[in-house]
Amino acid sequence: MNIAVFCGASMPRNEKYVEGARVLGRRIARAGHTLVYGGSNLGLMGVVSGAALEEGGSVVAVIPTLFPEEIIQSQQVSETIRVKSMAERKERIIAMCDAFVALPGGIGTLDEVFEVAVSNQLRRFSDRASQPPKPVVLLNIDGFYDTILAQLDTMSAEGLLHGDMGLSAASSVDECLNIMKSNKI
Repeated sequence: MNIAVFCGASMPRNEKYVEGARVLGRRIARAGHTLVYGGSNLGLMGVVSGAALEEGGSVVAVIPTLFPEEIIQSQQVSETIRVKSMAERKERIIAMCDAFVALPGGIGTLDEVFEVAVSNQLRRFSDRASQPPKPVVLLNIDGFYDTILAQLDTMSAEGLLHGDMGLSAASSVDECLNIMKSNKI
């Protein structure tokens, strides 16, 4: 299975996020899944991909050509896919992955998560209508996504969310992987 990990290219202050990224990368590799990510060696992207590589895992970097060559060539990943834009990167990752995990991240991470959630909602209008949504798990380490989850609850209570987004939250890597298992991933 191809599992996309969305996260930032910045290093967070909270060491629990770093350790969560490290554990997630290792566990994806040990399970024999392919980790697909945004291609940078910086921040949590570098931590999660580096941990998977250290475990001998398969890692695919999808990175826009707008980034400097030293970032693109920074790790010996299994495969590098170069794309022209951030939008094309999202599109490519969504198309090639079976499941998605969001580590703590910034606005780009949220953009990626909600792109998949919207794609899951809109599948009911496409030839994928009979297929279940692709799971998207917010790895809610140390309550990082609590306020986003509260906002989603408010939107749902107000009748503003429709369809199955495939979105769930987990407070640990084990819980995250169990959610994926229950979704047949």
